[in-house]
Amino acid sequence: MQPLAAWLVARPQNAVIGLAATLLLPILQIVSGIIMVLLVLRQGARLAVVEAAVAGGLLVIVGLVAGAPVAEVIGSITSTWLPALLFALVLQLTRSLTLTLQLSALLALGAVAAYYVAVDDLVAHWQPVLLMLQDWAQANELVEQGRLMQEQPLLTANMLTMAFVLANWMLYAIFLLLGYWLFTGIPGENRHYGRFCDLNFGRVMALIMAVLSILALLVDAAWLQSTAFVLFAVFWLQGLAVLHWMHTDGHLPLFVVIVTYVLLPVLHVFLVTALAVLGYVDAWFRFRRRTPVHG
Repeated sequence: MQPLAAWLVARPQNAVIGLAATLLLPILQIVSGIIMVLLVLRQGARLAVVEAAVAGGLLVIVGLVAGAPVAEVIGSITSTWLPALLFALVLQLTRSLTLTLQLSALLALGAVAAYYVAVDDLVAHWQPVLLMLQDWAQANELVEQGRLMQEQPLLTANMLTMAFVLANWMLYAIFLLLGYWLFTGIPGENRHYGRFCDLNFGRVMALIMAVLSILALLVDAAWLQSTAFVLFAVFWLQGLAVLHWMHTDGHLPLFVVIVTYVLLPVLHVFLVTALAVLGYVDAWFRFRRRTPVHG
């Protein structure tokens, strides 16, 4: 991957090709966001924006020739490159991977609250998705799940809201982390903003999550429950960082880390929850500080 990263930043035309080619294919859109982070960190925001503008122009032309809706092409460009650009800019300004991810977690928290303020009727807002999920449950003979969605549409709408915010936050965090990883691996690059295995969201955010959870129980407000859950789920990334640290420090074989990544798509909810618990506990007790460093 490092030779590819070096090729992408070697010439502006390489960056344009990389951005445009990866955004054309839905499966590779995540790669396009990673490339944007790499370009901003290595070349600066100004040149990265110019390269993105040229790549975007090419994509619009291709879309017109192919008969694709221009609005969809622009939507893909905006939803992929703009967040990646902003995350990379924040990393450059803060010079701290941990602080950047902390700020992004607070942004996710605000996004959930803003959703409940902006949308008057969550059930009506998510109605097309609810109908699609009910049809899917019926087609797969998931009777209980389908019945739950029909009888408690508001609960399902709240879950969809949390899932939407979390999915986008995770996607943008992946942009940042993998783009930063490619950046640090370029030969001769010595600007490092921290290691992922040292990531710690901190006791302040852990305390905020605890307070929100208590308030959600006392007030029984859906938006408080949703914000508390989203902030808790964010800690899964810290749990993953703990696993990486344990491997780096010699406490955990590489095989376990690889298996964790392989099983994530299969045991997604279970693993994310387990990692979130690990990360949340680590935020309070700071296991990585208590454990002596080897070597």
